[in-house]
Amino acid sequence: MPPHSGPLAGLRILDFSTLLPGPYATMLMADMGADVLRIESPQRPDMLRALPPYVGAGGEQVSAAHATINRNKRSLALNLKDPRAGDIVRRLLAEYDVIVEQFRPGVMDKLGLGYTTLQKTREDLIYCSITGYGQSGPLKQRAGHDINYLALSGLASYSGRADSGPSLSGTQVADIAGGSHHAVMAILAAVYQRQASGRGSHIDISMTDCAFALNAISGANTLAGGTPPALGQELLNGGSYYDYYQTADGRYLSVGSLEPQFALRFFEGIGKPQWAERLMADEPAGILKADIAAVIASRTLQQWVRIFAEVDACVEPVLDFQEAADSALTRERAMVCQVALGNGESVAQVNTPFCFDGQKPARHAPGATLGQHSREVLLELGLEDSEIDSLLGDEVIA
Repeated sequence: MPPHSGPLAGLRILDFSTLLPGPYATMLMADMGADVLRIESPQRPDMLRALPPYVGAGGEQVSAAHATINRNKRSLALNLKDPRAGDIVRRLLAEYDVIVEQFRPGVMDKLGLGYTTLQKTREDLIYCSITGYGQSGPLKQRAGHDINYLALSGLASYSGRADSGPSLSGTQVADIAGGSHHAVMAILAAVYQRQASGRGSHIDISMTDCAFALNAISGANTLAGGTPPALGQELLNGGSYYDYYQTADGRYLSVGSLEPQFALRFFEGIGKPQWAERLMADEPAGILKADIAAVIASRTLQQWVRIFAEVDACVEPVLDFQEAADSALTRERAMVCQVALGNGESVAQVNTPFCFDGQKPARHAPGATLGQHSREVLLELGLEDSEIDSLLGDEVIA
């Protein structure tokens, strides 16, 4: 699957976002073939570019995270505070019909690049705004991060342990599962609507809204009159024997044997088939969990892996990231790819999870340097080299 082929080939996106939520969303779409052009500030470069570790040799070193999350995109460096930059954006709208931005509400309007203004240039424009708290509401101008959105969504209140309180996730749930994924879904829905009606859309993605929507089962139960979910009290958050258990060598085993057939196989696997009856008894879940923990702690992780290797019981080892990357599952699913940097050096990246007709992209291009494609893009717009040189001299572009 060569660059700009795939199911989203022909979709052209101007990406004004930085850091994680917006760039991750546009990475997903670029991986699926969309033509993504990043509009970056020369004065305030994306902080992701400075995030270590770096890959590459000598002067070619780039942030590994930036090289991945902004892969398959071009970069046009524009000083959006200069009116001439706005003129360039409006000219780009002749070809690019989707915008992604994640400034606080009103910032793009002040720059003359808000939805209402740009819709006059392109009526069918799809304009996606990703913010922490949405385009309206009492917190719309408030700063926030993933941890805050999870806190206000209710998710953090029952994610963690009863004896230690809410816990941080290993990834940014509100940023990615909330902002990035919901943005992609909404943009593609808007594209579908536009094909039928010819109308554009202004999409308002609030990461807190999206995190709140992730309260799928527990939220439904509570709103139906049930008790709000609590730490260590729910079926899937520690209130049952569905949990992680430490092994003799300090590793962990995941036990998800909820259904009766899986539960019986699990208890048989740990040598305690009679304990399956305790699931139906009026016994506090903590007592059974303590007994299971004692048994799991008697053997190493690899011993348990061998025991459950051929047993279909929803029991798997907790792998660290490198182990996961090296696993047969990850290799077979082609979830790690090799990407050539500008100096020809190859670097491993997490591959796209999307597979169409049995294929994933044949190759990726790493995240571009700041303004790497500025001249190329402006020449495509019809500007002369002399005009571009003048814009460079005036620091309108970089």
